[in-house]
Amino acid sequence: MLWRRNLFAPLTALALALTASAGAGGGTAAAAADTTVVAAWPDASPAASPAASPDASPDDDFRATGPYATAVEVGAITTLYYPRDIADSDRRHPVIVWGNGTGGVPLVYRDLMLHWASQGFVVAAANTPMSNLGISMRASIDMLTGRNADPGSIFFDRVDLEHIGASGHSQGGAAAIVVGSDPRIDTILPIQPGPLANIDAVRVPALLLAGQRDSIVFPALVKAFYNAADHIPALYGEVRGADHFTVVGDPGPFAAPTTAWFRAQLMGDRTAGARFFGPGCGICTDTATWSDVRRNSLALSVPAATP
Repeated sequence: MLWRRNLFAPLTALALALTASAGAGGGTAAAAADTTVVAAWPDASPAASPAASPDASPDDDFRATGPYATAVEVGAITTLYYPRDIADSDRRHPVIVWGNGTGGVPLVYRDLMLHWASQGFVVAAANTPMSNLGISMRASIDMLTGRNADPGSIFFDRVDLEHIGASGHSQGGAAAIVVGSDPRIDTILPIQPGPLANIDAVRVPALLLAGQRDSIVFPALVKAFYNAADHIPALYGEVRGADHFTVVGDPGPFAAPTTAWFRAQLMGDRTAGARFFGPGCGICTDTATWSDVRRNSLALSVPAATP
């Protein structure tokens, strides 16, 4: 879509401007020791349903905003999207580290990050517009490890560092594959990943997403990663009608499957797992969303009842 291409650069500029203004005027949250610039928007996501249980998943409807109100913290290296009341949470929250597309910053993907945070994830989005090496994504894990151990942090003992996923778009999708070799990562979800990565080093389950009409990262390039991932449970999903910028702004058809994948892999959500595994594989029959779905032999051996 042409409008998305035209929107990408202004959004990036706006994100940089917001970060600069936060540095000049200060945010509403106190700066943490490991961040230089902090800003917070406690009501950044739509209001969460008070009747919803944090552990419940609506049947086949992972597009819905989750039960957590959200907050955003902009740091020097990482932007965090997280459940607003995490300090008072009765559980530890899994982590998703994110890499931006070339020239992009987290604000470009804000809606998707907030959606995941509303579902109970701590999303650590690397601020760098050149994420391919995954250095900032790994640094995000280091930072959260420190915050989780700091009694003075709102994240103290509330971050589930045993369950971490990696995702990203375009160049950031390649970065998710690169970071997938880190032993701290439990799953990867590259969205339209660029070619500069080696999936042979990944040892965790992978969901590789392509866009049917992507003329920048052609579906064949994503299929090449899938074909090479014969040593891990791997799935390939091609989103019907999606171009390279469909995930920018409102993530549309990318919101539900990415949420379901991370709920299955990082939260042990069996309803979400059934979307991808077992003979009833939900995405396998959802031709309205998908133009092509593939599961390798290792993915086919995963039962629906477990992630």
